[in-house]
Amino acid sequence: MGVEYVSVQWNRQKKLYDAVLVAGVAACLVVFTVLTKILFPFVTDEIMMMRAFGTGAFLLLHIILCIGPLCRLNPKFLPLLYNRRHAGVTCFLLGLIHAALVVVTYHAGSDTNPIPSVFVSSPINKSISGVPFQPFGFFALVILLLMAATSHDFWLANLTAPVWKALHMLVYVAYALLVLHVTFGVLQGEGSPIYVGTVALGLVTVIALHLIAGFREAHADVGTEMMNVLEGKTLAPRTANSPLNDGYVDACAVAEIPGNRARIVCLSGERVAIFKYEGKISAVSNVCQHQNGPLGEGKVVFGCITCPWHGYQYQPDTGASPPPFVEKVPTFNVRVKNGRVFVHPRPNPAGTRAEPAKISE
Repeated sequence: MGVEYVSVQWNRQKKLYDAVLVAGVAACLVVFTVLTKILFPFVTDEIMMMRAFGTGAFLLLHIILCIGPLCRLNPKFLPLLYNRRHAGVTCFLLGLIHAALVVVTYHAGSDTNPIPSVFVSSPINKSISGVPFQPFGFFALVILLLMAATSHDFWLANLTAPVWKALHMLVYVAYALLVLHVTFGVLQGEGSPIYVGTVALGLVTVIALHLIAGFREAHADVGTEMMNVLEGKTLAPRTANSPLNDGYVDACAVAEIPGNRARIVCLSGERVAIFKYEGKISAVSNVCQHQNGPLGEGKVVFGCITCPWHGYQYQPDTGASPPPFVEKVPTFNVRVKNGRVFVHPRPNPAGTRAEPAKISE
């Protein structure tokens, strides 16, 4: 967190992650170059470098897209999430170098302007392998450019979190365009089923991880009560056991919440993080205002809920960041009775104090 937008301070961990990122990219380029020289000795250096940078960008994009669901499945992958922006900018730079090499190699010597030449150099024919593939890569690079240019928190604050998030969700559009770009490019070039199979394997991996993570979260949202219904058990309405019978929902048992951590429940379609700390219970929205990180997967540190993604903090009872920070999340009214936590599903306005419930009640 920061009051002002200042240059990133590279601590030891960031330096380590960035060093691993650079080393990994360099290793990928070297391995690709060596294998190309061995397997395709007649390929020119220009084409070899073009393919090396393109392959590096495409591979790195796969890794970037897999980081999110992997973090949902196992928090041990969270350190990768902290550096994902650096990986995204690196992916764009690799793609930019690839595109520059393509323009210089195939379009710079043409009578047509290099950019329009990308769209007219490959006329459509009746064969599927004749589908122009370079425009797919062009539009994907434009999206990656927008994402790289707005990766700083300055744009997150000025565009607002929902707009910023929607913009960066275009990475999936860029990925789809690149899959088409690579697939049709291979069909027009090498034509080997090995290349097509490799692209298909990457696509299946990305889709499978997102589906697995999505199903896991959906299962958690359903809750124990719905699972009991699916098993054929009869349940009373969730509000029936409320101590006040005034709309409060039986969310979970106090014992189910670890100390200084949270239990995430879904109420009225919204995920709520119920925290247990200092002998009290408070509930806030599970969505961090920074990058929609899962607050319920964080913990209470020095009296503040700390987001596991980037360390943004909120006071449990007010949902407001400690001064001088200004981020706020909605809070929920809570009650504790007979070892159970009851939460009213209607959220309070962001930053509104909700009286914590004492566990001894």
